[in-house]
Amino acid sequence: MSDDPLLARIIPVLAAVPGVAAIVLGGSRARGTAHDTSDTDIGLYHRDGAAPDIDRLREAVTGLVDDPAVAHVTPVGEWGPWIVGGAWLTIDGRKVDLLYRSIDRVSAVIDACRNGEISMHYQPGHPHDFCSAIWMGEVALCRALHDPDGLVAALKARTVPYPPALRDALVRRFQWEAQFSIENAELALPRGDSTHIAGCAYRALACIAQVLFALNGAYLINEKGALAQAANFPVTVRELSGRVAQIWQEIGAAEHAAALQMLRAIESELQKICRAS
Repeated sequence: MSDDPLLARIIPVLAAVPGVAAIVLGGSRARGTAHDTSDTDIGLYHRDGAAPDIDRLREAVTGLVDDPAVAHVTPVGEWGPWIVGGAWLTIDGRKVDLLYRSIDRVSAVIDACRNGEISMHYQPGHPHDFCSAIWMGEVALCRALHDPDGLVAALKARTVPYPPALRDALVRRFQWEAQFSIENAELALPRGDSTHIAGCAYRALACIAQVLFALNGAYLINEKGALAQAANFPVTVRELSGRVAQIWQEIGAAEHAAALQMLRAIESELQKICRAS
């Protein structure tokens, strides 16, 4: 159980819902990096063929939320195969997000990641797409709040140490995409296509974050704040945060060539780091 009064109130209610096999705390609150306004992310884990009873979950949530009229609980799968579904709630004035996860599907993804097999999937809310390795990272970084059968504990045990095959797969895939994205942006320079150039620059930077996380044996579970975190890793690109900020200033001023030159320099340094690692 948790020493957080909000979680102490919520968890027993959610645990009583049929189909909820385990409950975890995720996101910044699990990592200890949350601020006062951070969401509280709660994962509801279930077995395949025994998904949570959504009607019972709605009833449970109604007794918890500040305003039942605006609480929305989705069926399993409504948000797609990777985000899956859940709820956006406000409880005691705090934003609480519920997310469904299949223990069996997550277990299969962990096996794949340990074998160096990853995949990317289009997903609203993830501008760089949803990387399958996020599910493994969620397990690695979460804090179990209700795990009576040790299901989450068993999954966690397979996330450490960070798999070398996953590291190699992420570096191989995203180092290539970073360079490719920069090349695509450069092709758009004669047209002055700001939107395309900015999109390619974003993808290149997201790829650079992926590579740095992998090189440092750290799980990346969301693009938000990833570059700022990567800037503080032991293995990283020098002055990364300041240089990224300068890239966006140049793009905002329509100085696209200068921005891409800076991005090229970061990517070149990343290649040297990869060769030395």
